[in-house]
Amino acid sequence: MSTPARAFALFISDLHLQASHPRTAEAFYRFLAERAAHAERLYLLGDIFEYWAGDDDLAEPFHQQIIGAIRAVSADGTRVYWLAGNRDFLVGPGFAEAAGVELLEEPHLIETGGRRIALVHGDAQCTADLKYMAFRAQVRDREWQQQFLGMPLAQRKAIIAGLREGSREAQQGQAYEIMDVTPEAVDAVFARTGAEVVIHGHTHRPAVHETGGKLRYVLPDWELDQEPLRGGWIELAADGSITTHSLS
Repeated sequence: MSTPARAFALFISDLHLQASHPRTAEAFYRFLAERAAHAERLYLLGDIFEYWAGDDDLAEPFHQQIIGAIRAVSADGTRVYWLAGNRDFLVGPGFAEAAGVELLEEPHLIETGGRRIALVHGDAQCTADLKYMAFRAQVRDREWQQQFLGMPLAQRKAIIAGLREGSREAQQGQAYEIMDVTPEAVDAVFARTGAEVVIHGHTHRPAVHETGGKLRYVLPDWELDQEPLRGGWIELAADGSITTHSLS
């Protein structure tokens, strides 16, 4: 990668980082050093990790590598923001302090160049998937999270492994439309925020959608360890212009 011009903001999501996928992690490190280090802001819009069992797992060696790489960019002057996904919603203040990131609530609104841009992960807008929405409401409940985080770390990881396997089996029998965002839910984000642009991930279906003069940008997932290889990011300039980029 050549040294790019300084961007106002970069957006990525759905890297699903895990020790068993080292090439994807290496691509993330290169992106941080060669792209994010030259941006004013970096927005991590969820599912950066394959899963996060709690901030008491900070010392795990692979997590330390990821945290160190993010921290280096933050310490060098890029403001780094974290918005929870459906895999890493248990990231808390311990991680934020260690990585030098600011935790955001969704939807989060930013403005530049006269444009209002709303940021979400995307899972809350998949309202046709009724089973997932019920599950999401349960695990986002503070009391449920407190009880879950009170379990031993090994027990939590075993529960998460079972949930991940169950999720893979459930998705095999569902149509893509069920697992995608619904127009009504997206319209609600536009209405709530007054934005004319929404950026999100989660669906792994990168695209640019236009409806009624409003734009919805969908981020790609990252996968450099298995075919098909993929990944990319969205760049926002200070004048409000938006460009999409691919790792390939």
